[in-house]
Amino acid sequence: MAGRKTSKDSSGDFREGAIIVHPSAIVHPKAILEPGVVVGPFCTVGEHVRIGVGTRLISHVVIDGHTTLGSGNTVYPFTTIGMAPQDLKYQGEPARTVIGSGNTIRESVTIHRGTQGGGMETVLGDNNLLMAYCHVAHDCRIGSRVIMANSANLAGHITIEDGAIIGGLSGIHQFVRIGRLAMVGGMSGVPKDVPPFVWASGNRAFLYGLNHEGLRRNHVGPEAVSLLKKAYQILFRSGLPMGEAVGRVRSTLSLTPEIEHLLSFVESSERGVLTAPRESLAGQAPEGDS
Repeated sequence: MAGRKTSKDSSGDFREGAIIVHPSAIVHPKAILEPGVVVGPFCTVGEHVRIGVGTRLISHVVIDGHTTLGSGNTVYPFTTIGMAPQDLKYQGEPARTVIGSGNTIRESVTIHRGTQGGGMETVLGDNNLLMAYCHVAHDCRIGSRVIMANSANLAGHITIEDGAIIGGLSGIHQFVRIGRLAMVGGMSGVPKDVPPFVWASGNRAFLYGLNHEGLRRNHVGPEAVSLLKKAYQILFRSGLPMGEAVGRVRSTLSLTPEIEHLLSFVESSERGVLTAPRESLAGQAPEGDS
């Protein structure tokens, strides 16, 4: 372990750069703690763990396996990171869990290590918010600036692109992809890929237009949004076969970076993508797509 210091200065704050380990915490001697790390009461840190500068484990946190956390993360009580996956095929292989920087991981979140069948790695990017009781299963790959609301659950091998939001109590099927800046409504069941920039909701989920609020918050301009809306109508509400719909978008709309990303996502889908409810096809735009 890099060091263990508990001194305070006259203001009552711990010295900048000190490594703080509460006496009740258990930290393996070979674990690596970088400057400014705080390990709170009753935490457990395993042998193959590395924790980056300024990361704080509030209390009762368990980090095990071959796990790396970047800088400036805050992990709240009763969270476990890097534990063995809930996969019957797992045979103890030294799979990894890689957490980036600036993440907030709230109470009772579980993030499991990867498996041989999924690339040996579970990855969480930077500046994400995982609210209480979320679950991230083995071999998931989560980008940056993702929000998972309370009790959102990811099965294995799921990919979530940057800036997506997963509503509370939602369940995402294994191998599903959630596109950039997509929004999944609360209590949704998601069996197929959710394209970028859209709003999906329901059990089982359908598409209900663009994620206008997410696009606005991420400074996507009005011209780009207008093109995305036209692409949405062709891809998901025209009733055309998806290959034909993609061709029509390519031939009739300007291929902005947002349109290119949307088309690339749809074309690379292996599970298929969600579509609009059948009753809305070729009909009036549902609420959220006006």
